[in-house]
Amino acid sequence: MRNEVTVSWGDAATYRFDLDEVQPMTHEAARIWLDEQFVALECEPVRASGKVLTADKVVAVAQGAGQDRFAQPEHSAWAKTYAQAVSAALAKPVVRVDVSALSIGY
Repeated sequence: MRNEVTVSWGDAATYRFDLDEVQPMTHEAARIWLDEQFVALECEPVRASGKVLTADKVVAVAQGAGQDRFAQPEHSAWAKTYAQAVSAALAKPVVRVDVSALSIGY
């Protein structure tokens, strides 16, 4: 079974991360990493209630980091860690994060 995360900004850019040969992250470590990035990138909750679902956090962190963080080679380790965290936090082997549409597909 393949294991990959794709992060897309629509037609502008798409970044695919193959995680088949990568040591998986635990669910708890993924949740903690995404929480830390959500705060560090000063992301805002999308719901009026202030509740932040894991899926919302995944999109918000990608949006807060920006396309450059995924495109620039000096940030490749961060982008790979993001992909690992997304896969582990959502417990899905194939995830597509569409930042421009603010959605996630499996």
